[in-house]
Amino acid sequence: MIPIHELLNRIRWDPEFAKGNFQLGYYDRAEDRIILVPLKEVGFPPESPQTFQLTDAEGQIHRIPFHRVREVYKDSQRIWHRGEPREQ
Repeated sequence: MIPIHELLNRIRWDPEFAKGNFQLGYYDRAEDRIILVPLKEVGFPPESPQTFQLTDAEGQIHRIPFHRVREVYKDSQRIWHRGEPREQ
């Protein structure tokens, strides 16, 4: 499986591959569920290369680490997913 940072870089920098509508599904710990967000609403702060950021309805910026990304969709088709963490 391709690492999430490599997939996101390909979407961002490969114009042919990037054709389509992408969504990221990340695990929200407070809501205990996966939340889907359009990739066009996501920012990638250069000072924090292992995160992406979102702005909520109140205008607050949230940074989410890449390890919380669980799924990526292209045109409503899942193209990438991370399995559940293993129980120890």
